[in-house]
Amino acid sequence: MPSNRWVDRSQPQTLMMATVVMYINAVLGIGAFLVSLPLAFFLVICPVAAGWGIANEKKWGYWLGLAINVLAVIYLLIHPGFGSVISLLFYIALVALLLHPESRSYRRTWFR
Repeated sequence: MPSNRWVDRSQPQTLMMATVVMYINAVLGIGAFLVSLPLAFFLVICPVAAGWGIANEKKWGYWLGLAINVLAVIYLLIHPGFGSVISLLFYIALVALLLHPESRSYRRTWFR
């Protein structure tokens, strides 16, 4: 298996889509660098790292992706704001993709 890939097309569709959506969320969160560095870390760097980890079949990538998306759902439920409904739907979809039985089965079998 070649290492350092950004998207692994041989993974189940649920994991591949979760990886792509994490990258899209990171691109949309780039403006957070203007607001604060910790927020930028949470919205940009962590999703890119998690997506890369998932694409390269790393357990830490899966768990990082699941953790940041669950935290985002909790945060958006506690602090609703303008546009948070759409963001909340994206984060809930990501959690659902990562917790899908096909994703979990693939992770248990192939991730190191």
